[in-house]
Amino acid sequence: MKQRKMAILHYQVGEMDGVSLEIEKWKLIFEGMGHQVTLVAGHLGTSEGVLIEELYHHTPVGERLRHNMLWGLDDYENDAAYRADLEAASTVIEEKFSKFIEENQIDFLVAENIFSVMANPAVALAIGRIIERYKLQCIAHSHDYFWEKIGDYSLSGPTAIELAQKYVPPRNLLVHHAVINQQSKKQLCERKGIDSVVVPNIFDFDEKWVVDEYNSDYPETVGIRPGDIVFLLATRIVQRKAIELAVDFVKALNAPERRAQLEEKGLSDGRKFSKENRIILVLAGYSRDGDTQEYFENLKRKIEREGVEALFIEEWIGGDRDFKNGHKVYSLWDSYVYADFVTYPSIWEGWGNQLLEALKAKLPIMLFEYPVYARVHTRKHSTTVQPALSLMFLQESPLAQLL
Repeated sequence: MKQRKMAILHYQVGEMDGVSLEIEKWKLIFEGMGHQVTLVAGHLGTSEGVLIEELYHHTPVGERLRHNMLWGLDDYENDAAYRADLEAASTVIEEKFSKFIEENQIDFLVAENIFSVMANPAVALAIGRIIERYKLQCIAHSHDYFWEKIGDYSLSGPTAIELAQKYVPPRNLLVHHAVINQQSKKQLCERKGIDSVVVPNIFDFDEKWVVDEYNSDYPETVGIRPGDIVFLLATRIVQRKAIELAVDFVKALNAPERRAQLEEKGLSDGRKFSKENRIILVLAGYSRDGDTQEYFENLKRKIEREGVEALFIEEWIGGDRDFKNGHKVYSLWDSYVYADFVTYPSIWEGWGNQLLEALKAKLPIMLFEYPVYARVHTRKHSTTVQPALSLMFLQESPLAQLL
């Protein structure tokens, strides 16, 4: 097998979103196969890599280009003005990424969601052109497509239509497409005539999540008291996650008649429950996405209105254990160690990583039967979730012949 100098490219890495977490797994596997891997992103979070700030999707330019591509030219006089802005932003990315490729002799790309969600259209245009110029082999790893998530949209004009047709996603023999569920595979074929390989999201079920010296002070730090019943919500705080349903769920469990049952019978692990004990919702995910602030504020108002005790612990949680802003940061997995129950009411997911995480943690889970889950769950011969990262799923897929 040829040893590749590979770049994995995304808008951001080293965060707690599903794409960032999945990137770390792919990187680990590629390195285990002997390849040299560099992460490249517009925001590095807790990861090491190459920073190209223009790749980030939450810049004024990136957000403006996305909005005006999908919902109308609100910020431009005409399509020509939009095209000029798109080309200018793309040119900067092309120049910086080309320099990186040449200096590091990169011969293979993995583009994570770059050619699918259009979070920053200039990135798709720039990377598409770079692949053509350097004749680079590329895996377009798409966790979701813009038409699956955004609801009502209308490509704003000739520039948007041309970009979508040519690069989102690209029909290019150099680009090999990997999706994470059968629905995306079917839609990609029907919409674009593009074949793809389904590579489900994975998880290392052998990793140990336990109380240890590092996380032993986690409950005190985030505000969990002895005897509290902890309902964990570990996703990003965005509207499609339907977190308000988790609030309703915790409120219902905290009703007087249900508390009385807990006080009488105790918990399944033998713990006692008294009038002083709390039933709390712990929200470990972040709310920094640019279009989520209104939802976040509405959610906080609902929590206060419903009388639910909730802890927003984003500042203490990261993709990995770390130390920043003068204090210790726990990994997302530390939050599972101290949880009693997982809530996952998301109404749409490309895969559903938190379901795997709850299974790994051996915790009960409340979830909404989102379409991908419902499809797999109701199939007569459903696909078994493989229990170890060491299965080297990429080596077993048709994509292995590229590496």
